[in-house]
Amino acid sequence: MSESIPYRKIIHIDMDAFYASVEQMDNPELKGKPLAVGGSEVRGVVSAASYEARKFGVRSAMSGIQAKRNCPDLIFVRPRFDRYKEISKKIRTIFHEYTDLVEPLSLDEAYLDVTQNKKGNPSATLIAQEIRKRIFEEVGLTASAGISVNKFVAKVASDYNKPNGQKTVNPEEVEEFLENLDIKRFYGIGKVTTERMYHLGIFTGKDLKSKSAEFLEEHFHKSGLYFYNIVRGIHNSQVKPHRTAKSVAAEHTFNENLTSEIFMIEKLERIASELENRLKRHNISGKTVTLKIKYSDFTTQTRSKTLPYFISDKGLLLEAAKELLFQERMKDSVRLLGISLNNLNTEIKKTVVVQLKFEF
Repeated sequence: MSESIPYRKIIHIDMDAFYASVEQMDNPELKGKPLAVGGSEVRGVVSAASYEARKFGVRSAMSGIQAKRNCPDLIFVRPRFDRYKEISKKIRTIFHEYTDLVEPLSLDEAYLDVTQNKKGNPSATLIAQEIRKRIFEEVGLTASAGISVNKFVAKVASDYNKPNGQKTVNPEEVEEFLENLDIKRFYGIGKVTTERMYHLGIFTGKDLKSKSAEFLEEHFHKSGLYFYNIVRGIHNSQVKPHRTAKSVAAEHTFNENLTSEIFMIEKLERIASELENRLKRHNISGKTVTLKIKYSDFTTQTRSKTLPYFISDKGLLLEAAKELLFQERMKDSVRLLGISLNNLNTEIKKTVVVQLKFEF
């Protein structure tokens, strides 16, 4: 750890299998059973899986068909985002009793900076224990926590003793903790990057630390310096209570594959209407429209167009989406369409948006 960096006390709280846990809490008949929140075994994609389902290899973003193959007894439940938002709001109310420096990442996780906190408690570890206890007693769900000197290490640590556990990495323990981790457990290093690192002989944090900044920049470009720093426990990003939206999206998976552009336009009209509602609710507009197309073979294609002005109107969104739809011929039947808007005005207005993507 670089001694020039002041130590902060950061907690990362991550709810355990949040969507699935809410469903099991609300319906006791589902407790202890393998559960997937999402579409269905025929058409859907898994949004979240209970720990009972995860034992069979069921994971988020997996197709319902594959999930059912992995776990024949899997139960599918449609998502109820209004209910998840309601629970999330209760949890954040608890967070704010300890600090105003709360940065939500999604409905089920957040960073808290408790270096200076409302309880006057010098122990971030004890604060995390108390918060987790209150969430369980007042909401009925379990949460895991990571506690350390910065957001990166806290995020990695929160996954260490899941579910319903926590891990504290003290300042003097940070580098050793990271050196001993498999590189795939580093937050921000995904599957593709992990495979590239394995190919380069980088399997652990210690292996990563042995590489020079020049080597990492050569192989990973701009991310190289980031990797060089994080393995040394250097991550200066502050907890930001007011995160601005980068994109807002709405998408829909169809019960039957679509082969006709006429039917696709009908679906896009509904999606554009939903997206307009989201945008106007938060007073957001943007310039870049992106059409997302997922084909029947599960490959995904995106097509984008940037306008010279900000838009949020359904008609303009649909017009841009239709233009992108006809930009080139479809390569296969379509199982999902989505419209997203980025290049937003949030940097100008400082609009706060927590939940950015919606599937209905």
